[in-house]
Amino acid sequence: MSTAIVWFRRDLRLDDNGALQAALDAHERIVPLYIDAPDEEAPWAPGAASRWWLHHALAALDRRLAERGATLHRLRGPSLDALRVVIRASGAVAVHAQRIYEPIAAARDRRVSEALARDGVAMHLASGALLTEPHAVTTGAGTPYRVFTPYWRAARARLQPRTPWTAPARLPSRSIEGSLPLDAFGLLPSIRWDAGFDAAWQPGEAGAQQALDDFLGAPLREYAEARDRPDQVGTSRLSPHLHFGEISPNQVAHAVLRSAADLGAGARQAGEAYLRELGWRDFSQYLLHHNPTMADRPLDPRFERFAWVPRDPHAQRRWQRGLTGIPIVDAGMRELWTTGWMHNRVRMLVASFLTKNLRQHWLDGARWFWDTLVDADLANNSQGWQWTAGCGVDAAPYFRIFNPVTQGLKFDPHGHYVQRWIPELAGIAAPLVHQPWHDPDLLRRSGYPAPLVDLAESRAAALTAWKALSG
Repeated sequence: MSTAIVWFRRDLRLDDNGALQAALDAHERIVPLYIDAPDEEAPWAPGAASRWWLHHALAALDRRLAERGATLHRLRGPSLDALRVVIRASGAVAVHAQRIYEPIAAARDRRVSEALARDGVAMHLASGALLTEPHAVTTGAGTPYRVFTPYWRAARARLQPRTPWTAPARLPSRSIEGSLPLDAFGLLPSIRWDAGFDAAWQPGEAGAQQALDDFLGAPLREYAEARDRPDQVGTSRLSPHLHFGEISPNQVAHAVLRSAADLGAGARQAGEAYLRELGWRDFSQYLLHHNPTMADRPLDPRFERFAWVPRDPHAQRRWQRGLTGIPIVDAGMRELWTTGWMHNRVRMLVASFLTKNLRQHWLDGARWFWDTLVDADLANNSQGWQWTAGCGVDAAPYFRIFNPVTQGLKFDPHGHYVQRWIPELAGIAAPLVHQPWHDPDLLRRSGYPAPLVDLAESRAAALTAWKALSG
């Protein structure tokens, strides 16, 4: 009776899990295993918000396994050492895991696979984290794409979401001694700053499915128009569930396309718009796969010599705390601190303000997001910050500078989003709510700060810096 280890990493689900399915197809018993090895992910080990989510996701996975007669074994790394401990205790002859594409993790997996092979144990990596594997889409010349639109055109032509696989009601498993309690990982904060997280999220496979079910229907039908509105519930909010693999992108794409077809022609267009956003998630991993230094260095090498303003701790603290005096920027930063999440449109606005109006280095913003986002994903985070900062792969680079006032008036026209997160401005009607500095008496009464910088002047200074670089 052969035994295989199912090494859970960022695939914390049972349904539509290719690694689990392959292990069950090839072996009579499995040993579910999670290894805590943050040192192997340095310098981008998970931040505080991610660790909060991971704790609850692991607890949810353990409960789901228990319902099927199995137990999640938890050990501390290094990964190879922990795997060898479990192999000796269980007699496992194979390790099955879902592929991770980040360069550091991929290199770790190669080392582990080679070492296990010398021990006579095979390691099998399954796809399932993306809609399309990074190596599968190339230009006609066989080179990687650098721009999203042609990449997505090629990837979409290949995409055929399959019917998701459902985990069996019982999992034939083997238990071993030495599993650590979840609390031993120290994932939860010692000072309780996460009350807003508890109110906003339900980590785990059930929470992911509920979020998907909530999205299918009216939110999906209206997605193409509502997705840019932070004052509305117009997005799926599936990003943290996808990052931790509590639901597969195949499950999401399959459900969205099926529901969109049932809802009619308009919904089919909305479904394609949503699928395109999943494509951006794939494209971020694609870029990191083909550009391993993307997390730390600009994709546009000219920006190695860009004239960033020297790091300004005071300005960055005001940005982090939502005290810049620019309402929609501050609303986004306060939403992030409270819930561990921020609407994607607002992510672009706060990033543009930091990198263009304050001209602070994009890596400072990327690291703050990394520590505070529950959906912090190395590829998405790095690509998003580089795109907004203008140093990524994009046809309209640095001279794209978002005006937070006009963006606020367009996408939060009544000021509801701003007023939700900035109680100092409650009851102030648009357009004043997006530019309260036009009423100095309002600032005095409310206690809301004056703008950290003049938007027009800082924009002009950013463009001057860009012209000096590009000229």
